[in-house]
Amino acid sequence: MGNRVKGKVAIVTGAGSIGPGIGNGKASAILYAREGAIVMLVDRNIEAAEETKHIIEEEGGNSFTFQADVTIPNDCKSIVDNCIKFYNKIDILHNNVGIEIPGGVVETTEEIWDRVMNVNLKSMFLTTKYVLPYMQKQESGSIINISSLNAIRTLPSCISTPYAVAKAGVVALTREIAIQYAAKGIRANAILPGLMNTPLVAATILDSYGGNIEKAMETRDTMCITGKQGEAWDVGYAALFLASDEAKYINGAALLVDGGLTKIWR
Repeated sequence: MGNRVKGKVAIVTGAGSIGPGIGNGKASAILYAREGAIVMLVDRNIEAAEETKHIIEEEGGNSFTFQADVTIPNDCKSIVDNCIKFYNKIDILHNNVGIEIPGGVVETTEEIWDRVMNVNLKSMFLTTKYVLPYMQKQESGSIINISSLNAIRTLPSCISTPYAVAKAGVVALTREIAIQYAAKGIRANAILPGLMNTPLVAATILDSYGGNIEKAMETRDTMCITGKQGEAWDVGYAALFLASDEAKYINGAALLVDGGLTKIWR
């Protein structure tokens, strides 16, 4: 076990994976635990969170699961209340939950718009709202919000207006928190993953390729200048760095984890 976040208490939302494999939240949770943190594994699907817990336990780490829907204010408050009840502090808040539904302005229904905004943006507002008073009291804390490259670039594969707008909102939310709470010892940073090979991505794009996931991933690989998509571990290691004291003077950043893709996209 490492010690980069040793003794810290971390909340990770979306700590399970939607399907087989390792997603961004799962990878981040495992890495926090490997480096000495106690990790609260939050997921709407408790079985998915338990799977992450099992991996952490096998490696000798410390974690516990909590079932919650982060679009519901009372659930978000319960996450924070229970973490404080058992550990009396929160050092890291890692907001990972997100969904993508393709469509432009005309194609997107009001129901879809609200759902994407609630899951991708409002959830981060709610968890942060309840965490901040405790971080302010302890005069320390690191908040990490998972945004997307789509916050600053239009994806070549499909238009997803509500997703792009919500992820851009995540960057703005992160910036405002960072500025407001910097003098109180609290940092907030966003991670913007590029094209990634994760269970959520596979589930999202499957229909677009007639159910042929191999073809889908090969096509996405060719879009990347490295010839390969990123992995959840790439996001996880970036999050681990931002959560650690190694990044103590990094605040309000929007960190691209895209293999250089933005250098060729216009």
